[in-house]
Amino acid sequence: MKEMFQLSYILKTSPRILDAKLTTAGGLSEWFADDVNIRDNVYYFSWDGYEEEAILLSLKPNHHIRFQWIDDHENDEDYYFELSFSVDPMTQSIMLLITDFAESEDKDSNILMWEQQIQKLRRLIGA
Repeated sequence: MKEMFQLSYILKTSPRILDAKLTTAGGLSEWFADDVNIRDNVYYFSWDGYEEEAILLSLKPNHHIRFQWIDDHENDEDYYFELSFSVDPMTQSIMLLITDFAESEDKDSNILMWEQQIQKLRRLIGA
């Protein structure tokens, strides 16, 4: 059984720039995967020749995007991964919140994977 975990990051960028990096195939392929294609609300993520498919569950511009891996969807699991963000009205910094699920033995490696991907995103957007 997978357990939910959340990670948060403060980014110095504009909501418009971040939204493009989180919700478009081109943006996601710059930091999250080597290549991303979208067909009929299914996102195809590729890493070193390995491909995973995810269904787009929810998208609210300048707020969040939520996916569910095809394997979880086909097994009627409630697991998903979500990238959401909000702007701090005082500092104008953006708080990026990642929600994901992992088996307990895989949680540390999943967190490490997210940390590496967010480092790439930070370099990309100059945050």
